[in-house]
Amino acid sequence: MAGHSKWANIQHRKGRQDATRSKLFSKLSREITVAAKIGDLDPEKNPRLRLAVREAKSNSVPKDVIERAITKASGADSDSLEEVRYEGYGPAGVAVIVEAMTDNRNRTAASIRSIFTKLGGNLAETGAVSYMFERKGEVVFSRETCDDNELLEAAIEAGAEDVDSSDAGHIVYTSDVELSAVSNALEKELGEALTAKLIWKPTITTELDLEKAQKVIKLIDMLDEDEDVQRVTANFEIPDEILNQFE
Repeated sequence: MAGHSKWANIQHRKGRQDATRSKLFSKLSREITVAAKIGDLDPEKNPRLRLAVREAKSNSVPKDVIERAITKASGADSDSLEEVRYEGYGPAGVAVIVEAMTDNRNRTAASIRSIFTKLGGNLAETGAVSYMFERKGEVVFSRETCDDNELLEAAIEAGAEDVDSSDAGHIVYTSDVELSAVSNALEKELGEALTAKLIWKPTITTELDLEKAQKVIKLIDMLDEDEDVQRVTANFEIPDEILNQFE
């Protein structure tokens, strides 16, 4: 499994340790509101909303908070929220994609640019680094869910594109448009997944030593702490012997 994927799993197990509970709830609630705004308010009729609700539940967001986020989609204040993607380069030339939801593009852009600058990176134009990624669906199961062969057989049957099993867990990759169908089929066979979401999967990666890894991870953490940022993806890879020091 590539270093960036392992790092994502470590973050998941720690409950995104660098984000406060309220900040995490806010990010997940915004995703639910926007998903409901651009689609149906019924999660069963809106795949994106269904995935957003499930991710919120997996992070222990209370039912009433989820319901308020869905209801907010029909209110006037939801109209000001828009999705924005930023692209840039971090330390060691690592490619970074930042996905945000904001009611003020100027504020968010200034904040993201400042973080890149402070941490030795630079913000670039849209499209500058996204060509090094593919838009994919990602379904993650715990290591204890099943053995590698059982996971592989279930993934093939469900129509998945690729699987990646390691001591950290099982990752199943799908096309972006098949995420909902594949995740539903897998969960019928294997039980509930840890996460099921759309991601930017790197096609080109940069291997980092300890010093560079620390700088890149600091950049990612600072970006992730920004209240407008929903998720951050980077194309770094960290050798196991170095990555284990972050456990």
